[in-house]
Amino acid sequence: MTATAPVKTEYEAVIGLETHVQLGTATKIFSNASTEFGADPNTHIDPVVLGLPGTLPVLNQKVLEYAVKAGLALNCQIAPYSKFDRKQYFYPDLPKNYQISQYDLPIAEHGWIEIEVAEKGKEPYTKRIGVTRLHMEEDAGKLVHAGSDRLAGSTHSLVDYNRAGVALAEIVSEPDLRTGKEAAEYAQELRRIMRYLGVSDGNMAEGSLRCDVNISIRPKGTEKFGTKVEIKNMNSFNAIQRAIEFEIERQIRCLETGEPIVQETRLWDEGSQVTKSMRSKEGSSDYRYFPEPDLGPIEVSEGQRETWRSELPELPAQKRHRYAEQYGLSAYDARVLTDEKSTADYYEATVAAGADAKQAANWLMGDIAAYVNSNKLTVAELPLQPAELAELVGLIEAGTISGKIAKEILPELLEKGGSPKAIVEAKGLTQISDPAQIEALVDELLAAHPTELEQYRAGKTKLQGFFVGQLMKKTGGRVDPKLSNQILNQKLKG
Repeated sequence: MTATAPVKTEYEAVIGLETHVQLGTATKIFSNASTEFGADPNTHIDPVVLGLPGTLPVLNQKVLEYAVKAGLALNCQIAPYSKFDRKQYFYPDLPKNYQISQYDLPIAEHGWIEIEVAEKGKEPYTKRIGVTRLHMEEDAGKLVHAGSDRLAGSTHSLVDYNRAGVALAEIVSEPDLRTGKEAAEYAQELRRIMRYLGVSDGNMAEGSLRCDVNISIRPKGTEKFGTKVEIKNMNSFNAIQRAIEFEIERQIRCLETGEPIVQETRLWDEGSQVTKSMRSKEGSSDYRYFPEPDLGPIEVSEGQRETWRSELPELPAQKRHRYAEQYGLSAYDARVLTDEKSTADYYEATVAAGADAKQAANWLMGDIAAYVNSNKLTVAELPLQPAELAELVGLIEAGTISGKIAKEILPELLEKGGSPKAIVEAKGLTQISDPAQIEALVDELLAAHPTELEQYRAGKTKLQGFFVGQLMKKTGGRVDPKLSNQILNQKLKG
């Protein structure tokens, strides 16, 4: 009797994200202190931010508007009645020693967003990710950890309260994500939506968007969740994906070696590419929530909600679907063009000015994108206007200039703008499209290279490239490539 090999257990990850989005209001959530980034430490503070005795918070109405619009864009149900709560938790950089947040009655719940996932070697797919809730809260300040204190002989920390009291929307996903790639795509789509709405700049380098990842694993086919581990304060999409991929492997290794998985908070170490234990994870009971006594309840009328809904722009997923249907673009092209709202607006204006949709997309995603990226610009900052790009595309389509000539004049257009047609005429770059003129040029070329012509006709057909290059050189690239190739072929074959 032969022994059968043990069946290897297959695991799947269960992942959810808690995303903190800084709402882009000019002042803080409960005071008139500025939210400007990069100011000198402790210059954007006031008695409310510092939690001085006798001060009372007042909700910034713009924060409420932004939170509701974000909730609507995430397909959430907006609560007609919600409230604020005190979260009893010691923050060294939050002067009141409690945080005003929302607990059991958040402003928005039960939503979803659609993500598109494309991995190398796999078929792209779309997936709907549930959004559990969106709630408003205030941010904490920032601790700056200094080096050795020569007088005291110990390290010390400095505190900057500029960020304290900045408005946040915390968005909690359902545990619908299964891979690091899906989680990174979800975070990116969330940022796209917030930027399209204009409620946040989503700048991760400045802390305007931060993600906490909750991850557990379980054998495939089972319903019970494993022990959840939190990875705190992820500030790049690549780091989110890599941290999750590492943590999946770590947790599988623990299960297979019998090592217990502890419910804890871990940090991602970018240098060593590993997660490291930070502290045991608190539960909601540890925060001792109770209703915030200094703030009244929030009521959003149906009329106000629908007014804000009417002000929502077309969102990234809607644009992607429309670009595929209306312009016939591939899923990849549609995604690239809709990644930033300014790019999508520029593209649509170019097509509206008469440009072929596919050609406009190619120029925007190719040479123009390269210029924008290398100069750290957005397309909205380009001197080249959409109507001028449409004119350039039109000149190529009409055969007035070749694509080669278009590429030659593009740098000037990108730096100064202006009419492509006027530049072409001023520089004498109009494409040579007259068959008789091209035939005469080809005759001159063949007469000047009898040896190469004889070799070609003797079977060395690779020399055709030589003749094409010489013709382009002779005409400065102005000759119609399609027509010149036809005539050249006929002449070469005698």
